[in-house]
This record gives sequence, structure tokens and C-alpha cells, in this order.
Amino acid sequence: MTQNLLVDGLKKLPNTDKNLLKAFIVMAVLTLALGVFYGAANAFMRAGFIELEAEMAYQILTLHGVTIFFYWLYFVQAALVLILAVVYTESAGAIAWRPLARLGFIAMTIGFILNEFSVLNGVAILYNAPPEVVTEDNRAQAAYFYVGYLLLGVGQFLVAVPAIYTALKPKLEGKIETWSAVSFAAVAWAGLLIVSSMAAINIFLPAAGWAFGTSQTISMGYVMGWNLLFHNVHYLPLMATALVWYALVEVMVGVKSIFGRRFSKIIFASYLVFVPPTSLYHMFLEPDLSEVVRVLGSLLSLFISVPTVLVFMVIVATLEVYGRAHGGKGIFGWIRMLPWDNPAMSAVGMAVVNLAIGGGLSFVLIMEGLAPLLSDTFFIPGYFHFLTVGTVTLTFIAALLYIIPALSGRDLWNPSLLNKIPYLLTFGLLIFGASGVAAGYVGVPRRVFDISYGGDAPADWSTIMTCVGIGAIFMTAALAVYVYALTATFFGPRRSPGEELPGLPAVSWGGVALGRRTAWFGPLSVMVLVAGMYAFTVLGFNLMDGLAINVIAGGH
Repeated sequence: MTQNLLVDGLKKLPNTDKNLLKAFIVMAVLTLALGVFYGAANAFMRAGFIELEAEMAYQILTLHGVTIFFYWLYFVQAALVLILAVVYTESAGAIAWRPLARLGFIAMTIGFILNEFSVLNGVAILYNAPPEVVTEDNRAQAAYFYVGYLLLGVGQFLVAVPAIYTALKPKLEGKIETWSAVSFAAVAWAGLLIVSSMAAINIFLPAAGWAFGTSQTISMGYVMGWNLLFHNVHYLPLMATALVWYALVEVMVGVKSIFGRRFSKIIFASYLVFVPPTSLYHMFLEPDLSEVVRVLGSLLSLFISVPTVLVFMVIVATLEVYGRAHGGKGIFGWIRMLPWDNPAMSAVGMAVVNLAIGGGLSFVLIMEGLAPLLSDTFFIPGYFHFLTVGTVTLTFIAALLYIIPALSGRDLWNPSLLNKIPYLLTFGLLIFGASGVAAGYVGVPRRVFDISYGGDAPADWSTIMTCVGIGAIFMTAALAVYVYALTATFFGPRRSPGEELPGLPAVSWGGVALGRRTAWFGPLSVMVLVAGMYAFTVLGFNLMDGLAINVIAGGH
């Protein structure tokens, strides 16, 4: 009886590797904590619970976006891509080219400090720092802000290369003939990280030079380049989420994919094809964009659902086979047999629910006719928190519930309580998200804090935003518990050698004898989910016919 492949693999790593991974995770948890604080303050301001000066309000808004979206998500991704590459590649043993990964950590950390410092010590320049907001008064601030992003891109490059070589080295040395599905996917993921890093360097290096005054002009393609980069880094966490689900299912139930390694590899490889075109919908507000490109962008953006839905089908079908092998009967009986006493399982389960909701709402947004109307309304934060918080963040936290105890040798803090937190988070998200989407449909702007407009705004705006704030209270409480739990696990009492992780049940790798068991409800539910997403898109169009959008501007 072993704990699982992930935990056992982490335990066997040399201490130098463990310390490097711990450093990435510590920074990830720190940025998560700061991002939650900034996000709560932002939501409470929008709801009218607290009041701050306009300049500080926009600084907090900028800090929330920068800290959560770029640094929490990419510090934790850096740790995860290295972990999956080294643990799931047979005979890897240790992280290859570790000094490069260490330099990547240093670059990302300095970038984070520069980004935070530049925002706190100047005017709010928004998370994308468009050149049009840069004046002589804030030119130096913008320069250091661009350098921060530049270092983040460099850091990601320096992490991704060792991740690829870690998986590649055993093949080059003839120790293995083929990669596991997880190590293959980790290589594909690292490859997209490299592409995104190079794009970031191409954008922010000339921007920093312009802001420092070493060059007189900045490329007019900055906004276009930002849109292309932004949506690439937007969907990279989604690919990572699908991969973590795939790996965690094996960890939680001890059953590998019933569809086989080759099919899984094809699915993960398809992200390389479907992710890049999704950036087109960010350019729907560009006046010179042809109608053909607009329609094509909508269609291509829909395709990102293909690999994610297929991964979901693989996972659900595998869980169904496991549940039925453990005595699950009827249509839904197998669901009750899943390891719901495991806090990682409840987190993944709620992440799937939130993905379904957020995915359905995103289908509305990527429609060419709707994007220009909704892009600068509160619809955007209303829908994407289902994805960034309820799906991606919740999934990454589920992985950390295994990873941190394995690296630290300490008990997981209060697993029984952690088992309930995903439901609290999702409850808050439902209030926040539903209210945010409704706010967007009636025209509440996304970056205006005084939504009363001196008493001229519709009365229902204030009521809706109060509901947004109420939802944010539950979300903040849930995420604060997670931050405390992850921190306490780092510094709690050490386990005795060989002691199992409380709340994270050990499984027999290979699981129960599956025999000839069918899994029909899981794949059927996936098809129903996809149909529901498309139906939600149609509903979105119908709502647009009946509700006027009052705010049309801006973009992402």
C-alpha cells in the first residue's frame, strides 16, 4: 500500500530540489494572500461597504489583477510544471539544469517586487500599462512596471527549459522509450510557457526602453501584442488545470485513465493548436478588424473547449469506472462511491462545477456581436472569477494539499474543515458571479468605482453591486482559510516517518480490479454539459435582445 505516485515521487527528490520547489510555493501562497486582500478591498469598494480615494482605489484594482493573475498563477505553475516533469518521468530522479530554474525564481521574485512597488508608488496604470496612460509624471513608474513583467517572462522561460530537459534527458540517455501522458503534457505545457515568455520579452523589452527614454518611440503594435500575449497566458492555466485534474484523479483513486496513454497525449497536444487563436476575441473592439476575422475569431475561440471537454470526459469516465467497481449502482450511485472525504476531491469536484458555469458564460462573451457590448462592463469580472478562482485556483490548491505535506514532511492542517471550504467558495462565487453578470447586462461599468454617477445611475445598480460584495465576503473567507491552511502546513508539527497524510486517504496504486466495466453516464454527462453551454449562448443572445447595454467602451 503506497500513498500515491505524486507523494512518493516528491519524497524521493533531493533536498536541493525540494528547497527550490518550496521557494516557488511560498511565493505562490504569499501572492495568493495579497491578491485575495486586494480583491476583497476592491469588491467591498464596488459594493459601497468601504470608501477610498479614487487614486488608491485604482491602485488596489491594478494590484489585484497583477498579483493574482500573473504572479499567483505563474509562481504556482512554475512549481507544478517542474513537479510533474520530474515526478512523472521515469528515471528522471531530479530536476535537470536546476541553476536555470533557480535563476527563474529569482527573476520572477524581483519582477513581482518591481510590479508591486511601481504601483504603490505612483498613479494607477492598470495591469496592462497601455502607453496612452504613460506621461512624463509617471514615466519612471511605467518603466519599472514594464521591467517587472519582462522579468516575469524571463523567469518563466528559465523555468520551462529545465522542465522540458528534465523529461527529455532520460529519453536521450536511453533510460526510457516513451513518456507517460503526464510528463508528455508537462512538456507541451512548458513549450507554451516558452512561447508566452518570448512574446512577453518581445513586448515589454521595447516598452521598457521607451519608458526609460533609450528609444523615442514605442511600437504601435503594443496593444495588439498585449492582446495576443494576454489570452495565451489566460488559457495556459486552463491547460494546467486539465493536466492537474488528470494527475490528481490518479492520485485520489489509484486508477489510471481507462482511455490509455496515447489518447491522453493527443488531447494535451491539441492545446498547442487551439490556444493561440483564442486571442482574436480581445480584438473585437478594434475598428479596423474585418468582419471575416471577427466571425472567424468567434468560431476559433469556441474550439478551446474541445481539449478541455475531452480531458473532462476521460476523467469522469475513469471516476465512473472506479465508482462502479466499488459498488456504485444505478445512474448516480457511482458518484457516492468517490473519495469525497478527501479535501482534494471536494476541491476538484467544485472546480468542475465552476468551470461549467464560467465556460457557459464565456461562450456568450466570445460571440462577435456581444463582446463589444460586454467587454467594459462588470460582466467580465462576474464570469471570469468562476474560471480564475473557482476553477484554476481551486484546482491548484487541491494539488498543493498533497504537494506541501510531501515536501515539508508535516501534517495537512485540519483536513475535515478543508473538505467543506470548496462548497463555501462556490456559494460565494454563485452570488458574486450571478450578480456580476446581471450588473454587466444592465450596463454597470467594470472600472468605475462611483457607480452612482452623482445619483444619475439607475437605482438597481447599487442593489446589484451590494450583492456582489456579499458574494465577495464568502469568497474571501474561503480563500483566507486556504491561505492559513497552506501556511500552517508549512510550519506545523512534522510527521513521523511512514505516517500517512491525514484526510488524504492512501490508495493502492492500480486500484481495485476493474474487470469489464462500462462508463456511460460520465461521457453522456459531458455531452449534456456541452449542449448546455451552447444553449446558454443562445440564451445570452436572447437576453441581449431584451436588455440595453448602457456602457460601450474599452476592452480588456
